[in-house]
Amino acid sequence: MAASVAFGVRDVDFGDIVRALGGSSATASEAAVSVRIPRTVLAALIGGGLAVSGVTMQAVTRNPLADPGIFGVLAGAAFFVSCGIAFFDLSGQLPTIVVAITGSAVAAVFVYSVGSIGYGGATPLKLALAGAATTAALSAMVSAVLLPRSDVMDQFRFWQIGSVGGANWTDIAIAMPVFVVGVFICLGCATQMNSLALGDDIAAALGLHVVRARLLASLGAVIVCGVATALAGPIGFVGLIVPHLCRLLVGTDHRWLLPYSALCGAVLLVLADTLGRVIAKPSEISVGILLPLMGAPLFIWIVRRYKMQGS
Repeated sequence: MAASVAFGVRDVDFGDIVRALGGSSATASEAAVSVRIPRTVLAALIGGGLAVSGVTMQAVTRNPLADPGIFGVLAGAAFFVSCGIAFFDLSGQLPTIVVAITGSAVAAVFVYSVGSIGYGGATPLKLALAGAATTAALSAMVSAVLLPRSDVMDQFRFWQIGSVGGANWTDIAIAMPVFVVGVFICLGCATQMNSLALGDDIAAALGLHVVRARLLASLGAVIVCGVATALAGPIGFVGLIVPHLCRLLVGTDHRWLLPYSALCGAVLLVLADTLGRVIAKPSEISVGILLPLMGAPLFIWIVRRYKMQGS
């Protein structure tokens, strides 16, 4: 985090950081630090939250390739925000947060309802298929809403890229209570996630209410991912890559996996944001662009590793 504050378009020294922490912004370097501190904090929060959401989604669906998008959370937020911008002149961070969280929640409830139809209830396969279909449909609807409006498309495209630039303490303070609630819900479901990993029948035999546990864990993941998406736009790969890396370090026990994933996700997103500012001086590369470039080779390695283990 210190490197994220120190390096960027304008590099600063330790003295500038100390003076900026004391409230001074007399010089350009001190002003830069004052901007970077909330940006770094936001990147850490979002990275940790997306990683926790990824672990939770993978546990709920028992799908190692699942991420927060499998419940249509990102697509739901994007659709509601696009409609808000196109039809209601949505602007400002607070209204965007409310609209994005609402869209995430509505999409998640819809996916779970569709996945629960038929024999066997909400099985992991049915949830995954319902999520994929919903995401595809919402993405098409976003295009249908925005294509006739070139001015709206430009505004939405900036949000859709995914970036922690423009972070401020006001937005962080507004989102923090809801964010913390979502994280603690996920952490509190760690034992239930361990039971779900054994299969629904065994989990039920152990006394777990499978549907209730899956709903509660999903609720926590939706809240966290919805807040993160509202603040920084849809940022992929964190919820997919980080859980697999942490499993190599601490195993599959969710009581350890969730906090370690939160830590590693925070480090990853802060690192990506710092690299994006350093390698593209005097401009910057958004984390929503840089993370897929960093994560794609790692994802291919993970898939190959699982394939080799399976064979």
